[in-house]
Amino acid sequence: MTKRSPFRYFKTSPEVIRLAVMLYVRFPLSLRNVEDLLHERGIDVSHETIRFWWNRFGPLFASEIKKRRIQQLRSYSNWRWHLDEVFVKINGVQHYLWRAVDHEGEVLESYVTKRRDRTAALKFLRKAMKRYGTPEVIVTDKLRSYGAAMKVIGNEVKQKSGRWKNNRAENSHLPFRRRERAMHRFRRIRSLQKFVSVHASVFNHFNQDRSLSQRCHFKLNRTAALAEWRGLCAA
Repeated sequence: MTKRSPFRYFKTSPEVIRLAVMLYVRFPLSLRNVEDLLHERGIDVSHETIRFWWNRFGPLFASEIKKRRIQQLRSYSNWRWHLDEVFVKINGVQHYLWRAVDHEGEVLESYVTKRRDRTAALKFLRKAMKRYGTPEVIVTDKLRSYGAAMKVIGNEVKQKSGRWKNNRAENSHLPFRRRERAMHRFRRIRSLQKFVSVHASVFNHFNQDRSLSQRCHFKLNRTAALAEWRGLCAA
């Protein structure tokens, strides 16, 4: 049975929809900024149309990217994870965004909770391990919730904590923080959880670590990533 294209009921071409979603999620731009950029290219759409495209196709693109990434990551040993939580305000109420990053800066999992106790840490760890397997080392800060959750799972010997050991996770928060300021924060937990999941997948897809590769290799990887993006959800 042939898989139906998710673009079948849309008059706009899939290339334009993919471009609009990529601009909005990948770069710290507002909906109206993306509308102006598309208008400069001769594409006349409303910012509300771009909002609808991102809500409809963003999770589809992220799911396809994540499915391919999980298959690749499970083929190798994810020997070290970095866990950290970010303070995020939703309608003036403080929430916590838990994030797991591997040793290469790949964002593995993001999870939003109202608290940062043992229950929240345990649910986050189980969710990440169910999808990516069990790492050899888990680097955290000195939050006691991590240690309590590790004891329940039975891998407390794998936990490492220190003042500077978790810089990999701290640096991975910066792209999200820039995007959060551009969006003027969030209003609901559901919308935050949805956006961070999509943003993490898109960031992983286009993140090439320019400082760690030669120019020729960077150009090839960037071209390959863009070509793969243009083929997402193709019929």
